[in-house]
This record gives sequence, structure tokens and C-alpha cells, in this order.
Amino acid sequence: MSPPGRSRALAFLGIVALCGAGIAGYVMHVRGQAQAAAAVAPQAAGHVDALPADAFAVFRSTALGATYGHVMTVALAAPDGARSLTPLTCERVHYAAGTGVCLGADRGAITTYKALLFDARFTPGKRLPLAGPPSRARVSPDGRRVAFTVFINGHAYSSPGFTTRTSIVDAATGTYVAEDLEAWPVTRDGAAFKETDFNFWGVTFARDGRRFYATLGSGGKTYLVEGDLQARQMHTLAEGVECPSLSPDETRVAFKRREAGAAPGQSLWHVAVMDLATRQVRVLKGEQRNVDDQVEWKDDREVLYAMPLDARRSAAEMDLWAIPADDSSPARKWLPYAFSPAVAR
Repeated sequence: MSPPGRSRALAFLGIVALCGAGIAGYVMHVRGQAQAAAAVAPQAAGHVDALPADAFAVFRSTALGATYGHVMTVALAAPDGARSLTPLTCERVHYAAGTGVCLGADRGAITTYKALLFDARFTPGKRLPLAGPPSRARVSPDGRRVAFTVFINGHAYSSPGFTTRTSIVDAATGTYVAEDLEAWPVTRDGAAFKETDFNFWGVTFARDGRRFYATLGSGGKTYLVEGDLQARQMHTLAEGVECPSLSPDETRVAFKRREAGAAPGQSLWHVAVMDLATRQVRVLKGEQRNVDDQVEWKDDREVLYAMPLDARRSAAEMDLWAIPADDSSPARKWLPYAFSPAVAR
């Protein structure tokens, strides 16, 4: 038997060794984060005076460091090329035709939320208060309308009993076209459709400046609805559709589709594409992970969506992935340390 003093000394040395290993691991983690941030460091800061001549992507940086949360841009044809930094910080961002929307939070003793409209130089414009945490954002292809969804209760679409509010705004004036879509009438199979548990989220706009699509949730089901901005009404098109995104050629809608997972009682969202003419749905098997995002069409061939870096990392660190809409090949990582993409064509 070892003397008590020696046992205490050995125990102390063991604790020191464990602490040393922990510190070394933390240092390696911080060094890795610094290297990751440096790998995506922007080459320009401040207002973006000259956007790329060709198509580009606008996104939120998720690289921990100086750029975290900032809106950035990158040429669509060279996602591994230089990124440009803007002065805006957002939780969700979208952009089209010289108009952008930045959803964010002012955190303090009381946290408040806001939607900030901005122009082609990323200069802030109209500011609108939000009733809850930001969830989804979209700008119409002509830049005239902005839509956003916030949570009123809950913070995720997997939360039981969540409620949302979806609004549409005139970008030029900052006035509401629809302060809450729940106030607009809906028809299903030609008859009036109204329940007390209606929730709308995930707007996507058509090019004609009139039509839009969105998700309606009610009674444990989700519906794809088509809306008319002039008539101020909507009608259901199909069931089982969440967070739709209209393709550039306007023939298809990409969305997240809830399906049974491997474990009992488990459900996952998978990326799917619906042909609007035939209502046929293709679930993209090239991505088997849970995709909780409103996808963005990179072009008529591929869609983009965000995924966490890996299971060991914080959900704050995301990458953008791309997958062909015809499911002809597996998903591929397209843009690291990025979230909430918008493709400006």
C-alpha cells in the first residue's frame, strides 16, 4: 500500500495531466478556428461599391472570428475565390435586383428583433420591428417585395405548438402589403378553408410581381399555397410541402419534405422537388441528412442549403451544400462557413 502522501501526489499529478490535455485540446480548437477564419478572410471591407459583373451569391458568414454574422458576397462561378465583406450583420439575409433584407436581433436587457432593408451598395434603409426571432426571408426577383417569417412561440419548426407570423412588405416604401398572411382568405378545392391553428412560413416569389408560394400549416399537415398579391388571397395546391423555393424557370418548387427516420418515432426533413405542372415529387436521395432550411436555387440545375459543419461543432457554424435537382449525383459542399444564401443573377 502506498503512503497517503504519495497517493495524494499521484492524484494531483493526474489532475494536472488531465488539465494539460484539456488546455492543449482547447488551444488546438482555437487555432483551428483561427485558421478557418483566415481561410475565408475577405479581401475588402466596408460598403460594396462594385458588385461582380456576373452572377454572385450573398450570404451570412459563419466563420468564428471577425467576419462572423456579417453579410458577404462571392462570385457564383468561383465560390472558392475572394469574398467581399459588407458592414451588415444579420441572422437571415436575402437579396435580389438591388434590394436586400437583413433580419437580426438587438440583444440587451430586453432582446428586440428587426428587419432592415438595404440597397445594391448594402447601405441600410427602412427598418421594421419584428414580433419574434427571425426564421425565413425572401426578396422577389424584381426587388419590389420582401417577405419574412418570425416565430411568435417556439424557436424551431420541430418545436411542438410553434406559431409564426409571415409578412410581405413593399421594398420602396417599407409599408406592409400583408402584415400577417393569416388575415388573407384561403380556399381548398374551391371552398373556403379556415382553421384557428393556421400558420404560414417560407414565402417564395414569382417573376411576374404578383404570384407567390408559401407553406400553410394546420391540423398537423402542411400545404403548398399559391397567393395573389393583387387579389390578396391564396389557394392550396398540394400537401406535404414546407419552405418552398421556386426555380428560376418557374417550372418546379424545391422544398423540405418530412419523412420517417431510422429510429422509431423519428422524422427527418429531406430535400424534394415538385414539378408544378404534374405535381410529381422527387425526393433527392443524394442527401440523407436532416435538412432544416429553405433551399435556394443556384441555377435551374442545382439547389443550395445549409448544414452544420459536423455533429461535434456548434450549430452556429454552417456550410452551404449543393445538390442537383434531378438527383443525378450526391450532394457536395459548395461554400464553407456560410449560411442563408441568395443568388443574384
